[in-house]
Amino acid sequence: MAREMTVAPLPALVLYSRAECHLCDEARVLLRALLAERAGAGLPAPAVEERDIDTNADWHRAYFSTIPVVELGDRRVKLATSAAKLRRLLSDVLDGQEAEA
Repeated sequence: MAREMTVAPLPALVLYSRAECHLCDEARVLLRALLAERAGAGLPAPAVEERDIDTNADWHRAYFSTIPVVELGDRRVKLATSAAKLRRLLSDVLDGQEAEA
């Protein structure tokens, strides 16, 4: 009897941002590049779900001073404009390996 392999769904990758935020624009471009890099290497690359903090009072309160914020699984990076930090987040959560500091 053959065993079926099940693949766990990827956790949501959420970018909290707002209009006319230059740092958010940078994070968006950076995420696209990092996810394309991962996909090209055959690594899991989730779709980005963008949330405008101006559409939700709770998000606005929580993230106004720290956007762009990237959330993946139970991890969150505030002021997410560092390629190294975002690459590490993706690797830690998606590949299941804690990168060394």
